[in-house]
Amino acid sequence: MSTAAIGFLYAGATLGAMLSGIPIAFALGFVALAFMVAFMPGASLDTVAQNVYEEMASITLLSIPLFILKGAAIGRSRAGQDLYSAMHAWMHRIPGGLGIANVFACALFAAMAGSSPATCSAIGSAGIPEMRKRGYSPGFAAGIIAAGGTLGILLPPSITMILYAVAAEQSLGRLFLAGIGPGLLLVGLFATWSMIRFRSEYATAKAALERGGPASPILADEQYSMAQRFSTLPRVLPFVVLLTGVMVALYGGYATPSETAGLGGLMALALIAAIYGVWRFRDVSPILTATLRESTMLMLIIGMSLLYAYVMSYLHISQSAAQAIVAMQLSPWVLLVTILSLVIVLGFFLPPVSIILMTAPIILPPLKAAGFDLVWFGVVMTITMEMGLIHPPVGLNIFVIKNIAPDIPLSDIIWGTLPFVLLMAVAILILCLVPGIAMWLPDLLLTSTR
Repeated sequence: MSTAAIGFLYAGATLGAMLSGIPIAFALGFVALAFMVAFMPGASLDTVAQNVYEEMASITLLSIPLFILKGAAIGRSRAGQDLYSAMHAWMHRIPGGLGIANVFACALFAAMAGSSPATCSAIGSAGIPEMRKRGYSPGFAAGIIAAGGTLGILLPPSITMILYAVAAEQSLGRLFLAGIGPGLLLVGLFATWSMIRFRSEYATAKAALERGGPASPILADEQYSMAQRFSTLPRVLPFVVLLTGVMVALYGGYATPSETAGLGGLMALALIAAIYGVWRFRDVSPILTATLRESTMLMLIIGMSLLYAYVMSYLHISQSAAQAIVAMQLSPWVLLVTILSLVIVLGFFLPPVSIILMTAPIILPPLKAAGFDLVWFGVVMTITMEMGLIHPPVGLNIFVIKNIAPDIPLSDIIWGTLPFVLLMAVAILILCLVPGIAMWLPDLLLTSTR
């Protein structure tokens, strides 16, 4: 059987396994094992465990459970609510300030936790009820939290970027730094849309009041004294200091990513013990259980995805697909658009982890041959996968929000997220036109330290 025929059969079997409802890790592992039996020497089955172990024996991957521990410690305390309250108190005078406070709170929490679902849950559980109580439409309140949560896979420490660094064999430090500029760009775009949407809803509520309708809470003029504003800071600043310390340790070359992750996890546990009194075993046990559960699930997906990619490489499927793409002689930008379109389609069905590990052997060689910086592409690909977190049919963040606010119709949540999907597309276009937004910081800091 030709390599092309095996490749199409491999893709078809994978799609069939995914649609059958089998968990992603088991679906990928089942397909890989089936093709090992059918097309590889029998002795290869004896080395499955060894191959998976060798692929996962990376010091960079060691940081993933430790960053998850850090995120679980912060996410299961009141840190998210306190962070949101502080942002609201300081930004309430800005038009749409409540929405902007949610965006900034999501960005800061994402940078501390490194998890998109954790960010949605921690900030959304406080932010969505507050926005609705103050007259914001349910769809807008849900959409801004869902979109803000996606920053968890872009801003460091991003588990998605850790996996991309392993798959693309790129510097994790450069990837983390490259995500900061685009992350701030998205924060700016989201905040701008929040102001525009607020003005629209405010004008609608004011017109309804002038026609004799009831006064919407969105028209209320809320006030905070300076004393009230400063009173919100003591519980927030220690976590900001933690975030800063982790970044300084990582980018200053004082610690490796795994050491930084371990330090961050221990410091997060120490902070929630000191600030919120979370130190007894019954308090810490849910944090450790959640860390173990999420880490096991994620590492199992990673292991099976790596085995899947190994089989694809052994059967020359990935090499042949990459050569076929190069042979098409597409212009660099047409090639980029084609690959990003593929990532968007895969985002309908797969989480970012699987997309990266399954597609990296195929898409990265042609992109490198076309002259694209793989660190820059990692940022662009991450934003593209962020879109998959807030658009159907999978849209993980959509369902997290639905769990937080079950009374908001799913259709309202989806319509609320669509403007942010368009803003992410705008951000990708801006990064294509001005790649320095992503690359100036790693070039500046990492070049200056050599």
